[in-house]
Amino acid sequence: LDVSLSPDLSHGMLTRRYGPQPPEVTLTPEQRTELERRASSYSLPKRDVDRAEVVIRLSDNPSPSEVARSTGCDVKTVRLHRDRFLAEGLPGLDDRPRSGRPPVISLEVRYETIKTACAKPSEFGVQYRDIWTIEELARVVLDRHPELGTFSPSTAWRIISRADVKPHQEEMWLHSPDPEFKAKVAAICEIYLKVPPGSIILCIDEKTGMQALGRFYDVKPATEHRPGRRDADYIRHGTRSMIAAFNPHSGRVFAHIGATRKADDLMAFMEDLAREYPGVDIYVVWDNLNIHHGGRSDRWTEFNKRHGDRFHFLYTPLHASWVNQVESWFAIVQRRILRHGVFESVEDLGARIRGFIDYWNSMACRPFRWKFKGYPLDCSERAAA
Repeated sequence: LDVSLSPDLSHGMLTRRYGPQPPEVTLTPEQRTELERRASSYSLPKRDVDRAEVVIRLSDNPSPSEVARSTGCDVKTVRLHRDRFLAEGLPGLDDRPRSGRPPVISLEVRYETIKTACAKPSEFGVQYRDIWTIEELARVVLDRHPELGTFSPSTAWRIISRADVKPHQEEMWLHSPDPEFKAKVAAICEIYLKVPPGSIILCIDEKTGMQALGRFYDVKPATEHRPGRRDADYIRHGTRSMIAAFNPHSGRVFAHIGATRKADDLMAFMEDLAREYPGVDIYVVWDNLNIHHGGRSDRWTEFNKRHGDRFHFLYTPLHASWVNQVESWFAIVQRRILRHGVFESVEDLGARIRGFIDYWNSMACRPFRWKFKGYPLDCSERAAA
């Protein structure tokens, strides 16, 4: 009996597979594009690259064993990612949440570390130190919890950094105790925005202690790969004070520069200011310096009588120098003239500043863009006014 089979029949019988067939993986164009991006990435974790390549190969060949051989993965891993992808799509290739290793540092100790970092070191017996160091913080926590056995500075740093606590940093804070703070600021801002007809506004203040610093050697300009350099030693020639009046509507500046800033200096400045602006009412905005008040001689009342009572004085609240716009102009002088200046004498310093004032009034004079509009007054305050 001849039972030989034809080559085609024999081949078909040998390649036939019995039992359940593996599920096919079908990719949409968007999924294939994303998987190819992951598989060719040099920045993604290797596990993400391998999983993307496994799914791509399964879409071409549904046999998990053959894909496992070609990718070097275990066949169980191939089946796992195949089933997750078929069930959830691309999100199924992401890692599942894991419980991880049980925490060594309890939640109570972590909270106590943060609380300790937010307190003063002196409250925990640390002497001669006002700001925590990470070493001292770790030592104090370990002293309070000896059952830990060890509590390294790096552990303390990780705890407070995750809580965004920075015990080594401080910010300046200043509060005005003036009970009429909002009312005074609103009144000044109203004058800035709506000047009475036939009047002008002048912001007046003093810039004291301007140092005429010289250098033993010339300042070297910046070069490629190297910033400018100046000698660390300096020659102190003396200081000068400036009294300035800034017009917030035109930007024009009128100033005196001298050796001192006393009541007599301010009076001489105000007399020249009255001659500079004759025949108009002048609203003066300045701070609460003692020479800005009348004193025993009631100097400003007498001054005003001599000039027809055309001066009106507005005082900024305590710790509110930012309301006075001349401070912004002083900052320009500081940046342009004083910060990088080298002066041969106090006369050189004075001449340099006078030259800048002339340049400012003729070429750069402009009002500032005043963005703060003042505080709205309560109904009770408006009724009282």
